[in-house]
Amino acid sequence: MEHVTVIKQTCSKVFNVSEDSVELVQRLMGGMSNFTYIIRMNETLYTFRIPGKNAEKFVDREVEKYHIELVEPLGLNNETVYLDVDSGIKIAKYITGKPMHELSPHDYLNEAAETLKKVHHSSIKSQYDYAPFERLTKYEDYCKEYDHKHSNRYYDYKETLLSYKDFLDQFDKTLCHGDSQISNFVVTHDGIQLMDWEFTGNNDPFYDIACFGNANFDHAIALLPVYLNRTPRSEDYNRLYLWRIFQTLQWHNVALYKEYIGLSEDLHVDFKKIADLYLDKAEALIAKLK
Repeated sequence: MEHVTVIKQTCSKVFNVSEDSVELVQRLMGGMSNFTYIIRMNETLYTFRIPGKNAEKFVDREVEKYHIELVEPLGLNNETVYLDVDSGIKIAKYITGKPMHELSPHDYLNEAAETLKKVHHSSIKSQYDYAPFERLTKYEDYCKEYDHKHSNRYYDYKETLLSYKDFLDQFDKTLCHGDSQISNFVVTHDGIQLMDWEFTGNNDPFYDIACFGNANFDHAIALLPVYLNRTPRSEDYNRLYLWRIFQTLQWHNVALYKEYIGLSEDLHVDFKKIADLYLDKAEALIAKLK
């Protein structure tokens, strides 16, 4: 079924309006997992998310719903008006503003740091841990379902990461957004909003700082001293590099899986190349460990 049909039929049922009154305004670009559109109904704008193929392998929608409700007191997320935990379709109020990737992130480091601190320093605790290392094994297993054999290069980088596991495990876990890349920060006239809480859970707060450098790791390096409000030490940089190394290995597996399920051909995106680029990023980061 075409997305426009899904959007019109779903909105007609949820809002009790005619399909003709539902207008698709534009598709929002970005992300590897979902299709997100801006729609208009009765002069009100909403976002409409359609999960990509097999997205349920990576996101538990019941857990997502739990976290959307959990973080509501923080006032950072746009209002979710409908979430089908079976299909993953989500409709939310549209926030007028600009995503930070369309601006200069370095101009908003103070605001980004305060937004993340609002999450990390809240008294809110999730009943779910992000459990990064267990998650990495699960993602590897998804690839092995297609008889994938990870390269020696991958295992070398993973071994390096695991050699620091005790170091990473010593830090207290807080509630973390889990996907705090710059495209999920929206700059509005009322301040910063933080979207897409699909990967939320208890984790090391430096994980979120590392996510801020998803498109360009220099953004994370620049955010670190602002977040800490002091000059980072070697230990701080190592902690940041290590979480970013983890993320590159994690998304390497996600990209491989998307290649195996045919999304490279369907979306005209070379996910195999993307997977290799994540290993290149891991190599460069490992070289910076002190």
